[in-house]
Amino acid sequence: MNFPARIDVHQHIVPPVWADALAARGLDSGGWAVPAWSANSALAMMDQQGIATGVLSVTAPGVHLDGEGDADARDLARAVNEYTAELAKDRPDRFGHFASVPLPDVDAAVAEAVHALDVLAADGVVLMSNAHGRYLGDPDFETLWAELDRRHANVFVHPAQPPMPLLPGTPAPLADFVFDTTRTALNLVLNGVMNRYPNVRVILSHGGGFLPYAAYRFSGLAPLAVDPDRDSDAVLRDLKRFYFDTALSASPSALPALLAFAEPGHVLYGSDWPFAPQEAGTYYNTYLETYPDYAPGQADAINRTNAEALFPRLAGRTGTANAPAGDGHTAPPGR
Repeated sequence: MNFPARIDVHQHIVPPVWADALAARGLDSGGWAVPAWSANSALAMMDQQGIATGVLSVTAPGVHLDGEGDADARDLARAVNEYTAELAKDRPDRFGHFASVPLPDVDAAVAEAVHALDVLAADGVVLMSNAHGRYLGDPDFETLWAELDRRHANVFVHPAQPPMPLLPGTPAPLADFVFDTTRTALNLVLNGVMNRYPNVRVILSHGGGFLPYAAYRFSGLAPLAVDPDRDSDAVLRDLKRFYFDTALSASPSALPALLAFAEPGHVLYGSDWPFAPQEAGTYYNTYLETYPDYAPGQADAINRTNAEALFPRLAGRTGTANAPAGDGHTAPPGR
């Protein structure tokens, strides 16, 4: 099967200022070391994996770090977004970007989202699944959702470490990230965010955690466990509004559930590079490329055309292999 040049909606960047901020505080990504990164190494990976464009984002713990105040978080968000915007400006065919916002500082998050979308030409925003234990359906976050809805924004939800201790010997990306994605998605639906703001396109990482597998559990039990006046079909409809990326989730067991649940056009390619190293990308790409039960055109849609509908500026662009980007700077690991 021939695949189009992929649009990777789940690719990470490690701006030096962000890596330095984590290192200064002794932080990592939920027990997962922050890898070295450079624009040239990203392009090399993309060329090898058939990726035309990577939509870049900063991963957990985001830009509002433990032990720092709101002012520091605002400064870090702006620095991260300016760094990433410059890269995308230099190579708009190869890179896009989701802007970071400093939740739970809601006013600053709204201001940074507006600046990033209007001035920095961001392709959307990235939100961590929880902001210091507060999930994305929190009523205090309403003004942010209203602004994003007004702008018909793309919102990429990336998991963060949930507000609980790590399992011994089990970094959060291995298990807890899957749980936290599901938790915040259900929170968004049960608190009515997905119903009130129909213009936002919310992309869930890693196949939506276990949401596709458990969706009918949620819709069937919500009237019993949450609100007897809540309609199961309405809960299911709101759950189906989500988009899903395939990062670390294209497998013989996950793909059938994901493709059976997701609405047409709602599954997008994701790599999770460099936090998932290239050998992991190859592992999951093999399953994605050899899956036997695609509907006609479905594989091409996952790899590219579904993303073109969310990012019209990328329609028809296939990228140019082996072209330099930036200065090749490598960000140091943050440990």
